[in-house]
Amino acid sequence: MEIVLTVVFAAIFFYILYVVIRAGTRDGIIAARKAEQDDPIPVRDASEDY
Repeated sequence: MEIVLTVVFAAIFFYILYVVIRAGTRDGIIAARKAEQDDPIPVRDASEDY
């Protein structure tokens, strides 16, 4: 019975870890897209090199 409880608690722990990582990744992607819209990366013209 003890092994069953260990497996159940491990499954709960890894599911919570999965949710936290997924939420953090989603928030990071949203923040990156917002930052890109607010301040887009300037594109250099190739003719400026000469």
